[in-house]
Amino acid sequence: MRLSTAITLILACASTDAFAPQNQKAWGTALRSTLEYDALVSAGPGVDVEAFKAKLAENKGKMAEKDKTSKALSKEDLKIIHEDEHIIVVDKPAGVLSVPGKEGNPSMQQAVFDAYGCESGNSGKMICHRLGMDTSGLMIFARTDHALRDLNAQFRTRKVTRQYEALVCGSVEGSGSIDLPLMMDYENPPYMTVSTEEKQRALIGLDSDDVGKRILENEKASLTEYEVVGTEEIAGSPVTRLSLTSVTGRTHQLNVHCAAIGHPIVGDKVYGIGGDAAPNGGVESIEGGASEDVQKAINGEASAMCVHAKSISFRHPGTRETVSFESAAPF
Repeated sequence: MRLSTAITLILACASTDAFAPQNQKAWGTALRSTLEYDALVSAGPGVDVEAFKAKLAENKGKMAEKDKTSKALSKEDLKIIHEDEHIIVVDKPAGVLSVPGKEGNPSMQQAVFDAYGCESGNSGKMICHRLGMDTSGLMIFARTDHALRDLNAQFRTRKVTRQYEALVCGSVEGSGSIDLPLMMDYENPPYMTVSTEEKQRALIGLDSDDVGKRILENEKASLTEYEVVGTEEIAGSPVTRLSLTSVTGRTHQLNVHCAAIGHPIVGDKVYGIGGDAAPNGGVESIEGGASEDVQKAINGEASAMCVHAKSISFRHPGTRETVSFESAAPF
């Protein structure tokens, strides 16, 4: 299918700026005099706080158990793409955490620090971006405090260009973009979902002391550009190899966007069919996406999630020249 039709339909119900509740005092002042706002606050939030807390605890427990399976890597295991006195670029395998987290699980951060060290002697001061545990591909690590500050600024101001390669369920044609805002899913926390006005309205009246600040953040504008690389088959069902550019770099952006247009990433156990996140990225109806039977057949054969950070381009913090690195997808 061509994605433009599906995306247009989704976007028609995805505008939410008026009710984004990151700062309730700020938007509350603008709306307080309206009968609509008064009625909404009087009605109370549309979110069951106790159900939210229970689901959050359940999903975090599952995530913590998965994190324990992160693979430990020795120096010999590391696939170094580039090394100098300022930075290290490494090709992370799937199944390894980017950072150790509170439990101190094996991670790329610790493996690179143990093998190469850094100026500060603090492994946490090497990390300037992350990849999901199930995502393979290129990561940059800083070896000096200057390099860390410089790279952090480049990521923050979107001066770093990253491209991913992924296999998605079903047949996709052509190229284009997916422009859908994201928010935390209050029904399936802490996972993400496509933001809609209805979902944003449900948050009105919630107290951050009860649900935390993150769920009350504004929706995040999110843009993914895609281009078809080729078509293949898994278990006799069609899959499409896509080149994906995460323009905005939001949490789980590629996973949600692909699911939202009916073509979830192959092997995605969270946002794919039967996963813990909302089906279809939280979009209620999709035209022309991969059928449930096709998705089930494909994921029944997939042993790992098929998404890889294949290229990265940025200004070198030492030489100030633009550098680019590439890595072939392992699938």
